[in-house]
Amino acid sequence: MNKKLSKTKAEWQAELTEMQYYVTREHGTERAFSGIYHDHKADGTYSCICCGTALFSSDTKYDSGSGWPSFTAPIADEHVGETEDNSLFMRRTEVHCANCEAHLGHVFPDGPVDRGGLRYCINSASLDFDDE
Repeated sequence: MNKKLSKTKAEWQAELTEMQYYVTREHGTERAFSGIYHDHKADGTYSCICCGTALFSSDTKYDSGSGWPSFTAPIADEHVGETEDNSLFMRRTEVHCANCEAHLGHVFPDGPVDRGGLRYCINSASLDFDDE
């Protein structure tokens, strides 16, 4: 991933659904329990809906009870970037696709302690799924 993927607003809007665009390009959030992957249990790989970069493995997915797909770690640290997010009067860490800058969700330090202690709380709309 040496050269980052960049497209115009019109190109993204032509390729994505309204919700996918809102989440990934405008840093939106889907409603809890509304996404197709929040209760998804198949084995496979979750990839960026915008560029196809492999982001999370089903091996790291767990039910956090939050209403969004939750993972303990990305497939590779270099596939997911982090940015400080001080919106909504909160201090959080946003996670985005390192290849195309798509907003994915946030990472919190309240995940399973025996699996590293992190909870990557990800919007279903930012993901695609490839089963094994």
